[in-house]
Amino acid sequence: MRVLGFGDNIVDRFVDRGIDYPGGNSVNVAVYARRLGLEAAYLGVFGDDDLGAFLRESIAAQGVAVDRCVVRQGESGVSTLRVDDGDRIFLGWNGGGVTVSEPLVLEGDLLDYASSFDLVHSSVYSRSESELPKLAGRGPLVSFDLSSEEEYRTPSYLDRVCPHADLVLLSCSHLGEAATRALLADAVRRGARMALATRGVRGAIAHDGRVTVAAPARPVEQEQVVDTMGCGDAFLAGFAVSLLRGGWSAKAEGAAPEPDAIERALHDGAAAAYEQCFVEGAFGHGRAPDRATVASMWAAAEHER
Repeated sequence: MRVLGFGDNIVDRFVDRGIDYPGGNSVNVAVYARRLGLEAAYLGVFGDDDLGAFLRESIAAQGVAVDRCVVRQGESGVSTLRVDDGDRIFLGWNGGGVTVSEPLVLEGDLLDYASSFDLVHSSVYSRSESELPKLAGRGPLVSFDLSSEEEYRTPSYLDRVCPHADLVLLSCSHLGEAATRALLADAVRRGARMALATRGVRGAIAHDGRVTVAAPARPVEQEQVVDTMGCGDAFLAGFAVSLLRGGWSAKAEGAAPEPDAIERALHDGAAAAYEQCFVEGAFGHGRAPDRATVASMWAAAEHER
């Protein structure tokens, strides 16, 4: 079984720690699938700056193939944040750099390559919406992270993504259960084969139009948490890998996983998210930036306090 992360990559710059970490939703899912024992690759655009090389080397060091990626002239994406009492506070980003401004187009050999995977995962941060229809009927399942922002939950946006997605993930920690279930039902009604909502410590819910299955989060003591970066991505990877191992496939003539397989996948996703709580950054590989950058990071951190 093979998983492809397609789209965004970014450097997560912790201003309070003075450390850069590699990450990005599409990258993280590929890395986590590899850690769960599957073959994985990442397909996207790297900037030609030092951070682009750092990202590429860090991802490859995780055993994730990056040989089909493209390097373009321009800056890499950087997201700045800090941690206050265990909570991540996002301070801003540079728009994703060249990875987002000049994304890959799936055509020719690249489309054939992406189509050779069992699962292709992308996200709202990748500008990949136009590429999703190209994968339909070509072999892979498609998963897509819809994040938590309202701009990605409008009818017009959901109608662009859901008809071409086998699984959509929605972060719903800020919503009540009734609103979460309604959102999942809407995503499926608009074409997604299955919709998954993560709700932090309140667990997760999956809906496929036939059944709705809920499962609790795996509890972890707050003082033990190293970092919550990537926990949602880890949940998705654990959930999807569990379903793949259970026989979920785009070749199954539209057959959906059985309820017990969905429940098992929810528990496997919770276990993966639990393990991610003890990892610095999305998947480690942190490094200190140059002195000038560190100085500006500390100044920004103090300014935001």
